[in-house]
Amino acid sequence: MNTSKLRWLLSALLVVGSIGVNAQDFKVGVVNIQRITNESLPAKTAQSKLEQEFAKRQKELVELQGAFKAFGEKFERDAPTLSESQRAARQKEGAELSRDLQRRNREYQEDLNGRRNEELQQVLDRATKAVKQVADSEKYDIVIQEVVYVNSKHDITDKVLKILNAGSK
Repeated sequence: MNTSKLRWLLSALLVVGSIGVNAQDFKVGVVNIQRITNESLPAKTAQSKLEQEFAKRQKELVELQGAFKAFGEKFERDAPTLSESQRAARQKEGAELSRDLQRRNREYQEDLNGRRNEELQQVLDRATKAVKQVADSEKYDIVIQEVVYVNSKHDITDKVLKILNAGSK
């Protein structure tokens, strides 16, 4: 846990502790963001959208990897019979194919990660609204998202998932 989150959590605990006699009235909720990003319909929809959006490029990369592998195997078979200039030309061609494959793979990963982050942010924005809705309707004083342990009576993740999933239908 980074220091700013730790400071915030300690401050929250001090506030809870300072409430003293009214502590039984203090209502804490915990939400598991990992479950939200794995189990909610918006997250699953976003994942499906990304798979469709990037399927063509992924297929092209797989085909290019196959072509590069076939090129390498053919070069290994033909190398003993090639002249020095032919061998050098094919090695240069193989190096160019390798660079092209690496460049395309890097671009694919960067584009995929960027889009994944965009989609994840949209899911998290919707989750935040759902958490606020649960917190307001059930009068939670504080909702925490990262904890080491939580008693299930404080976990509101299922309620948030229900709201997210209902909004996605």
